[in-house]
Amino acid sequence: MKFLVLALLVAVASADRLYAPPARDDSDEIAILKDDRVIEDDGRYNFDMETANGIVFSESGSPVGDEGAVHSAGSFSYTAPDGSDIHLQYVADENGFQPQGDHLPVAPEFPHPIPDFVLRQIEKAAEEDARSARGEVSRSYGTPDDD
Repeated sequence: MKFLVLALLVAVASADRLYAPPARDDSDEIAILKDDRVIEDDGRYNFDMETANGIVFSESGSPVGDEGAVHSAGSFSYTAPDGSDIHLQYVADENGFQPQGDHLPVAPEFPHPIPDFVLRQIEKAAEEDARSARGEVSRSYGTPDDD
């Protein structure tokens, strides 16, 4: 039993060292070069911020209607860990958050080519709909009693 308690204590002590956050030194602190914030009495606002490591953030907004909704627009940029420059612009309004940036994935343009197997499935479904409209029963999709 003593061995089990000792093993448990060693495991807990080891886990503490394994999962401890990395040590921080003063070199991890990034200087704030710009931090301008303006909030008007009517709810309009502007934020402009910039850090020494190249992060730039800007946003402005204003209230819309009596329900507390806010329309805002802004942008931010930074250097990604892989070294690529990230620039994102956005609008947030009644249509939701709408980001734009070259790094964002883009859906294929429509109309895109429809694969043959999809066209065959659509044709088969149309044929079955036509048979059903004429009162014919499909053998492949009928009820078990139809066999």
